[in-house]
Amino acid sequence: MPHSDPLSSAAGAHLREPDSVRLAEATRVFALLSDATRLHLLWLLALEESDVGSLAERVAASRTAVSQHLAKLRLAGLVEARRDGRHMHYRLTDGHLRRLVTEALSHADHRVTGQAPHD
Repeated sequence: MPHSDPLSSAAGAHLREPDSVRLAEATRVFALLSDATRLHLLWLLALEESDVGSLAERVAASRTAVSQHLAKLRLAGLVEARRDGRHMHYRLTDGHLRRLVTEALSHADHRVTGQAPHD
């Protein structure tokens, strides 16, 4: 029976051995995800595009703090912004990040609730 690679079943996975550049980039992304407010913002943006005011309300933070977090995420290329009149709307840039955030929080849910892990 052939050996099955568990990574090959991940939707959209790129199956290449990571080199130092890719490892550094992934580490940079994980560092940005290590802040609870930024992770919450990314989770909300994984659901839908949103403006700063709505995001600030949802994460219970000031507009200034949310704007600063979004600026970091935008500079890192993790979110994009578009102007709509007086409002800036933000969205995630790709499906890999959406899945990463969703999977990280699903994993956390299992850890918190005690549910058994699954694929």
